Amino acid sequence: MWRRSASFILDQQQEKKSKALTSPSMDEPLQNPNLNNPNNISAYYQTRAAHYGVVTSDWLAQAQAAVGFDPVDAASEKGIRSVDSDKPFSVIDEFNHWRKLPDLAEAVAAILALASVIRSSKATTMMELESELKKASDSLKSWDTTSISLTAGCDLFMRYVTRTSALEYEDFDAAKLRLIERAEKFGEISRKARRTIAMLSQDFIFDGCTILVHGFSRVVLEVLKTAAQNKKLFRVLCTEGRPDRTGLRLSNELAKLDVPVKLLIDSAVAYTMDEVDMVFVGADGVVESGGIINMMGTYQIALVAHSMNKPVYVAAESYKFARLYPLDQKDLTPALRPIDFGVPIPSGVEVETSARDYTPPQYLTLLFTDLGVLTPSVVSDELIQLYL
Repeated sequence: MWRRSASFILDQQQEKKSKALTSPSMDEPLQNPNLNNPNNISAYYQTRAAHYGVVTSDWLAQAQAAVGFDPVDAASEKGIRSVDSDKPFSVIDEFNHWRKLPDLAEAVAAILALASVIRSSKATTMMELESELKKASDSLKSWDTTSISLTAGCDLFMRYVTRTSALEYEDFDAAKLRLIERAEKFGEISRKARRTIAMLSQDFIFDGCTILVHGFSRVVLEVLKTAAQNKKLFRVLCTEGRPDRTGLRLSNELAKLDVPVKLLIDSAVAYTMDEVDMVFVGADGVVESGGIINMMGTYQIALVAHSMNKPVYVAAESYKFARLYPLDQKDLTPALRPIDFGVPIPSGVEVETSARDYTPPQYLTLLFTDLGVLTPSVVSDELIQLYL
């Protein structure tokens, strides 16, 4: 797994490019130098291989290569936009600018905004710059304290980018350029995550299969869209997703792709599970246990699927990996939503307004991420590597 962490992949790709100018033998695949000597491999890494291994490094590399670049202009590709020099820089304004783009996740918008903080900074020391970044990150996280992906994205950005030390360079300007470079790389891999996941998932979707989805997930939509573009024949069962009817929204998008879709009321999941070949869901956050926090109803769908031996697949970007370890359903930061039953509710009747639940790892089969295809048991290892 250490070879699938975002930072390792990026650093190795950069190293390979730089060495290619001086060495004719750099076409060889990236390898851990310790692999040449089995005595140098700790028992820890050897035992981890037993819990991992559904996707090889080559498969992940092929998926990343197939993704290519986003269909946006060069400035947007690097998360750069023109800024009015007369107007004071605001990380919230920058975040809101990127957040308005329809296909850009909230966490990625925060990552691009933090990258802009570095470019616009007037700091003269590394400590000053890191203090500015920390303040900007805290402002973004406080913008929506219930968003797990927003908090995780900010934390990962801070950890990844600030690994660079000013002591590695002769002056602060060189260190700052390195920070900007790493920030742009992190933003790039975050934007490509959804399409990388879609590529990795294709071998699991077979002709004639029936897929159950719950709620509206842009990464799940990308998975199904890619399968349809690959001329795969499948049908999708969409739960309605009360009370905001997100399943209806997803069914409309799939109908535009000429994918056969059937809408279900949320309470019909067990009734139709015998028709299902697999369940695909997104995630608001992937926690240290390997479980997920997602739209309300995901837990009961996973329970039903598990009882009927149906695989439950999760599609989630690595910036949603959060340092959380919920012990039960109530051990979550409340995320509430309005619920309209269509009829007056007596004042003495309490209404459950929680928007999401926690699905433990034992009810999940695989997690499709831009770091590879993971078993739930390996998520904590990935989190260690991401935050190491």
